[in-house]
Amino acid sequence: MLFLQQLRGELRKLFARPRSWMGYGAFFLMEALILFVYKLDGSQRHMRGLMERNGLEFGTYYSSLTITFTIMLVSMFLLGSIYFALVAGDIVAKENEDGNLRMVFARPVSRLRLLLVKYAAVSLYTFSFVFFVGISGYLMAVLALGRDGGLFVMEPRMKVFAAYPDWWDGAWRLLLAAAGIGVSMLTLSSLAFMFSCLKIKPAAATIITLTILFVDMILQGFPFFKPYESYFVTWRMSAWVFFMEPHLSWPKLVEAYAFLIGLDVSLFTLGWAAFQTRDFKT
Repeated sequence: MLFLQQLRGELRKLFARPRSWMGYGAFFLMEALILFVYKLDGSQRHMRGLMERNGLEFGTYYSSLTITFTIMLVSMFLLGSIYFALVAGDIVAKENEDGNLRMVFARPVSRLRLLLVKYAAVSLYTFSFVFFVGISGYLMAVLALGRDGGLFVMEPRMKVFAAYPDWWDGAWRLLLAAAGIGVSMLTLSSLAFMFSCLKIKPAAATIITLTILFVDMILQGFPFFKPYESYFVTWRMSAWVFFMEPHLSWPKLVEAYAFLIGLDVSLFTLGWAAFQTRDFKT
């Protein structure tokens, strides 16, 4: 119960900062822009040609579910990573910069417990942000296109193609995908959290995290790294798309997420080890 009370207080501090809400507003505007673009005649002609070439009916699959998947695919990794790195890179380093940690350690609380509370808050923020994007994107798509329709999925980079004519099947797959994105993006938050535990500025923790992420993504795109793409962290983070396959490949999913969860634990342990050696009294 005491841990939950501390977590509640940490969440209040986290959401009291304007930067924690910036991402929500940015995604809301981006979703409106994507919906506007997909309502244009040129965009509809492109989607119609893509669906009909694959033997699918445009009226069935040009739907709110398909647009929601597109929003999650094109925006979460590039735009979402900025706000996850910003919040997670700030949660420890900012309190040290403001001098709050000296006051916190005047009380009988262990450093491990403090970091566990903060990491739990970051994890909840990550998952809540992902589901906010999915739910808000779907509701806006429903207002624009209506509720009915199936789900069309095409992601050439991950070699995933699927079509679900039934709404319930498509909605269930999107829900699985949102949970998968949450676990994937937690790795990014864990990396920023680890750097936040070091003796650096909050902005530096954010910038280093994003640099590592984008370098990994750029190197993965080089043709001669194609045989080794599964070794890149960003490729593993994209494994959430496998939840959209007609037949779930559990070995692929378990392998990818076991790697990511193991990396999360390692990053937290490194951050805790570095945090233990720091001097906050002098």
